[in-house]
Amino acid sequence: GIYRIAKIERLDSVAPLKSISPLTFFHQLRRKALVHIQTHFPNPMRHYMTGLLFGYLDKEFDEQSQLYTSLGIIHLFALSGMQVGFFLGWFRYGLLRLCLPKDYLFIILVPFSLFYGLMTGWTASVLRSLIQSLLAELGFKKLDNMGMTLLLLFLFLPHFLLTVGGILSCSYAFLLCLFDFEELSSLKKSIYTSLVLSLGILPFLTYYYGTFQPLSLVLTALFSILFDSFLLPVLTVFFALSGFLVLTQLNPLFEWMESLLIWIQSWLGQPLVLGKPSLFQFGLMIAVLIFLFDFWKKPQIRICLLIAFSLLMIWVKHPLTNEVTVVDVGQGDSIFLRSVKGETVLIDVGGKVTFGSKEKWQKGSQTSNAEKTVIPYLQARGVSSIDHLVLTHTDTDHIGDLEEVAKRFNIKEICVSQGALTKTSFVKRLQELKRPVRPLKAGDKLPIMGNHLQVLYPQKVGDGGNNDSIVLYGKLLGTSFLFTGDLEKEGEKELIDSYPNLKVSVLKAGHHGSKGSSSEMFLNQIQPSIALISAGEHNRYKHPNEETLERFKDRNIRVLRTDQDGAIRFKGWFKLSSETVR
Repeated sequence: GIYRIAKIERLDSVAPLKSISPLTFFHQLRRKALVHIQTHFPNPMRHYMTGLLFGYLDKEFDEQSQLYTSLGIIHLFALSGMQVGFFLGWFRYGLLRLCLPKDYLFIILVPFSLFYGLMTGWTASVLRSLIQSLLAELGFKKLDNMGMTLLLLFLFLPHFLLTVGGILSCSYAFLLCLFDFEELSSLKKSIYTSLVLSLGILPFLTYYYGTFQPLSLVLTALFSILFDSFLLPVLTVFFALSGFLVLTQLNPLFEWMESLLIWIQSWLGQPLVLGKPSLFQFGLMIAVLIFLFDFWKKPQIRICLLIAFSLLMIWVKHPLTNEVTVVDVGQGDSIFLRSVKGETVLIDVGGKVTFGSKEKWQKGSQTSNAEKTVIPYLQARGVSSIDHLVLTHTDTDHIGDLEEVAKRFNIKEICVSQGALTKTSFVKRLQELKRPVRPLKAGDKLPIMGNHLQVLYPQKVGDGGNNDSIVLYGKLLGTSFLFTGDLEKEGEKELIDSYPNLKVSVLKAGHHGSKGSSSEMFLNQIQPSIALISAGEHNRYKHPNEETLERFKDRNIRVLRTDQDGAIRFKGWFKLSSETVR
């Protein structure tokens, strides 16, 4: 859409934008504080300071963020009760030490709370905690406090329930208000509170993330003490003094702590992949938990409800259906197959193609394509292990995110063409993964859905390029599929010469529907009724090509495209039916 390019030759003057808006003033004040921290404190110390004091984590924190996420304690950086309790508690304590009458406490705490909320980004979790603390000053307790808090949140932040942080923060607060373990000993109180929170919040965690770290509550308890009792006060003092004296002596402590967390993660492994429940399954989980609360003192009903909840979790983890899904990875390919028995095949993983070389300052920090597409989809479907990962050829848009996928899932074997193993750089990547590698040749089979995917091509050692793509054929629950990678016209001719009687119902169009694939001769022989095209929206190659689409149209072949329809999924028990999911 660019139709003009303006080149600035000279700047005569620079004047900062001025605004009388209070919100703009606080926004600029918060930004100045963040910039001050980033320019005066080293990594990783500065990340903890901006995160714990101002609720801001930049892109450089992504690697550590994944570490905290896998351990289930990333919420320690989501400002909420711990930070609010610390700052509001010490401010209140200071006012009392100054002999301020309790009757005036609330009047002064309100503007301080408003200031703190604005300086931390006005997030739902902070506002929830601030409102609850202020209402507690007025004598509101437990569920009365929670009810008033929700009403005021709708007033100050109407869309708070549309954010993950808002829902999780309110859910935790509600559970703490609902249960009362004051009559128990401190040890039993901690155990019961942990169990209630883990069980009560589990449906929400699986719905949003699809994963759960069983030891997250233990880690949360330990690191909450460290953060609340040591890091918060120390970082606050260091920040307050940084205008006069910059203290960075504690940075090695943060480096050691992150090394410790890496060791803990290596010992614990990846979090459990539980899958994402549908809205219907999610509703059933909540209903079971409500009944469990009502009938907890009746042992027989309690056991039945716990069994029902466990069965719901198993149903989410292991969907009772077969599926063939073309995942929407943008300009690239990734196809996932799974049977009712749990057999899994993943064909390609997608990846970003970059053009030209960039200087270091131009590259920035990027998130891999798989972290936004393939990985969330597989985790949502409860997948933690992949039986066969087939890499059709060595193009980046098919295998670029191989390492990211290998980090998250147990891959039993990686299947490649013999030609791909002639590329030294690709072989080096496979060796670094330390996973079993299986070269595929024509005639090899991969079991799935009571049948198998058969390798039809290549029949000789190639170069790992488009016309050396692994081609898979399978008749799955009465529907025949042909997955062609980036096969083009020359490869298609070799394929049909070798299999003159080949007919298919569903064709995964080669090379994203490019002009050089899905030739007339090829389509006339295999006679598909459906063509699947995996392409990015408004991609620079203009895939799929209009001539290719016209060839499909002339033969009454139904076309399903990821750039227009989103993910394309075939699912069923005894017969597969198609649907699209955006």
